[in-house]
Amino acid sequence: MGEGSLKRRKGEDRGGEDRQSIQSHEPQTMNLQKQANLFLFPLGPCVGLISGICMIVGTIIGSGIFVSPKSVLANVEAVGPCLTIWAACGVLATLGALCFAELGTMITKSGGEYPYLMEAFGPIPAFLFSWTSLLVTKPSSFAIICLSFAEYASAPFYPGCDPPQAVIKCLAAAAIVVITIVNSLSVKLGSYLQNFLTAAKMIIVAIIIVSGIVLLAQGKTDNFKDSFKGSKISVSSISLAFYNGLWAYDGWNQLNYITEELKNPYRNLPLSIIIGIPLVTVCYVLINVSYFTVMTSTELLQSQAVAVTFGDRVLYPASWIVPLFVVFSTLGSANGTCFTAGRLVYVAGREGHVLKILSYISVKHLTPAPAIIFYGAIAIIYIIPGDINSLINYFSFAVWIFYGLTVLALIVMRFTRKELKRPIRVPIIIPVIVTLVSIVLVLAPIISAPELPYLYCTLFILSGLIVYALFVHLKFSWAQKISKPLTMHLQMLLEVVPEEDVTE
Repeated sequence: MGEGSLKRRKGEDRGGEDRQSIQSHEPQTMNLQKQANLFLFPLGPCVGLISGICMIVGTIIGSGIFVSPKSVLANVEAVGPCLTIWAACGVLATLGALCFAELGTMITKSGGEYPYLMEAFGPIPAFLFSWTSLLVTKPSSFAIICLSFAEYASAPFYPGCDPPQAVIKCLAAAAIVVITIVNSLSVKLGSYLQNFLTAAKMIIVAIIIVSGIVLLAQGKTDNFKDSFKGSKISVSSISLAFYNGLWAYDGWNQLNYITEELKNPYRNLPLSIIIGIPLVTVCYVLINVSYFTVMTSTELLQSQAVAVTFGDRVLYPASWIVPLFVVFSTLGSANGTCFTAGRLVYVAGREGHVLKILSYISVKHLTPAPAIIFYGAIAIIYIIPGDINSLINYFSFAVWIFYGLTVLALIVMRFTRKELKRPIRVPIIIPVIVTLVSIVLVLAPIISAPELPYLYCTLFILSGLIVYALFVHLKFSWAQKISKPLTMHLQMLLEVVPEEDVTE
C-alpha cells in the first residue's frame, strides 16, 4: 500500500482534523529540511575566490587584535620581538591553513578536524577532539570574546582606572545571552547582525591603521629605537607570546568547513589562504605599529583597553568612535563564533556524541536552538572563574594539541593512505614544520613554567576516554534510560524536532 493510501486511511480513521494536521506538517518538514541545509551550508552552494578571502579576513579579525597586543608584549617585553611574534604567527597560521587545505580537498567531509582524525587514527582521537571542542575550546573562545567586549564597553565609564570584575563579567554574560537568543530565534537575524558588525569591524581597523601611517609620516618613531633592548627571550616566554598572538589569528582553518561550497576549490582554497591570511598579518602588524607610535611599551602594558588609549591620544573629540566600533567588532566575532560552534554541537548531537536533543531543530524558528543554548550555557560557566589571559593560555594549549595532531594525520596518511586523491599537495616540509612548532607550543609552557591548570586541561581531555567507553563504545542501557525521558521533556519544552524525522 502506498504512502498516500496510508495517509488517507489515517485521515479517514481519525477525522478531518488529523488530515489537516498531516497536510500542514508536510510544508513544515520541508521548511525544516531547508533550514537544516541553510544551517549546515550557510554560505550557499557557490563561494568564489573573493568571498573565500573575505570569509578568512572577516572570521580571523575580531577581538584578538584589541586584547592580545598587551599580552604578547608582556611576555617578550620589547617592541621588536613583539612585532616579530605577530608576523611569525601569521606565517604559522598560513602554513597550518595550507596543510588543512590538502586535508579538506582530500577528505571532503564536514566537521572540521573530526573526519581527518577519524581517517588517520580512528574513532578515539576523533571523539576526543569533539569532546574537547564542545566543552573546552569553543565555549572558552566565546567567553574570551565576550569578556573582551565587556572590557571595551565598560572602559569609557571608568576613566583612569580598571572596571570592576563584577561589571565585566555581568556584561559578558549579558552579551552571551543576547547573542544566544538572536541566533536561536532566527538564522537571518543572526546573519544580518553579522554583516553589519563585520562592516563596523573593518572601519575601526582602517581608522587605526591610517592614523598610525599618518603619525609615522609625521616622524613619531621614538618608540621604535633600540626596539630589541630589554627584551625577555626564552622558550617559555616565546611560547606564551605565540599563544596570545595565535589567539588573534584563530579561525584560519574556517574554509575547511565550506570546501564543498567553494567554486573550483582546488584553485580557490589555497589562493584564498595565500592571499587572505597574509592580508590579515599585514593588518595586525600595522595595527601594532600604530599602537607603538603613541604609546611606549610601559604605557601599553598599563592600558586597560589598548585601542581606547590609542583613540584618546589620536582622535581627541572623536575618541568615542574607537570603543564603540571595537564593541561592534567583538560582538561580530562573538556572533560568528556562536553560529559556527553551534553548528559543531549540532553535528556532534547528530553523530551520537552528545545528547540527541542537541541535533534537533526548532519548529517555530527553524534554528538549531538546543545546540546554541547549550553552547551559550557552557560559555557563561567559563566566564565565572576565568580572566582573559588565563582563558587564552588554556584555550591555546588545548587547541594546539589537536591542530598538531591533525597536521600529523596529514603526514601519516601520506604513507598509510596513498590511494587517496590529493588535488592540493603541499611540500612535506610544511606539515613537518607545523607539527614540530605545535609540539613546542604545547610542551614548552609545561616544562619551563608548569601550572596546575595545564594538568587539569590535560586530565579533562583524557577523561573523554571514559565517556567514550561508557556511552559511545559500550552504550550502557542505563544511560539510554536516563537520556530518553530527558530528551522527551526538553523536546516538549523547546518545541524542537529531530532532523531524522525531517529527512524521512
